[in-house]
Amino acid sequence: MNRMLYPIGIQSFSTIRERGYVYVDKTDYIWKLTTSGQFFFLSRPRRFGKSLLLSTIEELFLGHRDLFEGLDISHKDYDWQTYPVLHLDFTGNDYMIPGSVEAVLNENLRIWEQRYEVRNIENSIGERFRKVIKAANEKTGLQVVILIDEYDKPLLETVDHPELQEKFRNQLRAFYGNLKSQDRYIRFAMLTGVTKFGHLSIFSDLNNLQDISMVEEFAGICGITDEELHRYFEPGVALLGEKRGYSTEEAYDKLRLNYDGYSFSPLGGPDIYNPFSVLNSLQAGWIRDFWFQTGTPTFLVKLIKSRQIELQRLGHTQIPLQAVENVSFDLRSSLVPVLYQSGYLTIKDYDPETDLLTLGFPNREVERGFLLSLMNLYLPTDNDSAFSIAKFYEDVRDGRPGEFMTRMQSLFADFNQDGFNLLNLEQHYQDITFLVFKLLGFLTDVEYKTASGRIDMLVRTAGYIFVFEFKMDSSPETALRQIDEKSYLLPFKADGRRLIKIGANFSSKTRSLDSWIIEEA
Repeated sequence: MNRMLYPIGIQSFSTIRERGYVYVDKTDYIWKLTTSGQFFFLSRPRRFGKSLLLSTIEELFLGHRDLFEGLDISHKDYDWQTYPVLHLDFTGNDYMIPGSVEAVLNENLRIWEQRYEVRNIENSIGERFRKVIKAANEKTGLQVVILIDEYDKPLLETVDHPELQEKFRNQLRAFYGNLKSQDRYIRFAMLTGVTKFGHLSIFSDLNNLQDISMVEEFAGICGITDEELHRYFEPGVALLGEKRGYSTEEAYDKLRLNYDGYSFSPLGGPDIYNPFSVLNSLQAGWIRDFWFQTGTPTFLVKLIKSRQIELQRLGHTQIPLQAVENVSFDLRSSLVPVLYQSGYLTIKDYDPETDLLTLGFPNREVERGFLLSLMNLYLPTDNDSAFSIAKFYEDVRDGRPGEFMTRMQSLFADFNQDGFNLLNLEQHYQDITFLVFKLLGFLTDVEYKTASGRIDMLVRTAGYIFVFEFKMDSSPETALRQIDEKSYLLPFKADGRRLIKIGANFSSKTRSLDSWIIEEA
């Protein structure tokens, strides 16, 4: 079996093609773009192949036909002209520094002005870009191609610095405005990023962009479809199974469970695998949370810590379609649309009559990684190993609720309160308990409905069913009495597993788990 070369971290199309790395052919999508319109915008989560997409488009417009030999577009009617290309990449810079956006724009403009012999350079960045576009067209006799990668990175990094963000927004608006005012000189333009900004957006004057982020026809333009996984990676998937001791089909199932499930169009289209995780998994020969090893974006951490979030509903939440199409991305932003555009939630269903999307975690990697990231926010960075998930798992699996509750009490006592809104302590306590059980992998329901009320938390393992009732500044006796009076155990009497009821009380004074009573039915 020939060794497959996986282009991990390689965003250059020419490097991939020249050195024999696996390339998932997206050139049919690119051909449709370049022959059907002029101005495009695409949002996708980080590490989903946006940079490689723009690199491929750049090589196409530079006329490097040899790189496309054997690919879909080589069989299409395309002119293979060498167009002037202006490629701007906002990655790799620290935008918490005032003047950083201006520095990036100035550096790129300086290179372009030299390349296309622009004279009488103006101070205004917008005016300089206008002259570059016109000069490139006049010097080559061809319209200009403009590609802008991660256009929103300066705005995302300054989410908690509104004054700096607004300054960057105004600079970028003046710069990008040329995509409309100079359209007669432009052959093709495309911007990519994590999100399409809404409120007071840089797009307010740029209404000629065609947003293909949720268009069914382009749902698979980035990432890997199931068909592509089988077509391009079958030897690698077979080797993964061989290394881990399961069949090739079982290997496909594990990749699907952990990395598939992204849906980018409410109207349909293929489910998409996270390409970064798939490539790393096949390269390493095992299933891990590779996407999350690269870290949770700082802007998302800031948003999470600035508000209360309903963790229990994140796995299945409804939101108007319009809410995820334009996001303001400041500390007042609704968190659910941000989580969707960042790739932590995806489309599970769509009701055209109500225009409501149902969102949920796309796969096991994202759910587990996101919940673990939240857990790390709640806990101090030097938390004792006794708080490890493995310890909790053993307590619950083996039916030791007393040890589990003692460990939970220690966890709450060490809760990292910095930066959190603690007005609703009860929700925080419930959230942390929910996080622990979800990370353990047990079937966990919060606010579980019965005929007589709602169980605060229901946890089911192979041998046990745990019914929790939480109180604040009350008593565990009161909590346990509610379980009995409302007959919370009744639906599970014939289950066969051991039933354990736990009444627990939290104290707002100590900000911890105060006391509990455990009884087996």
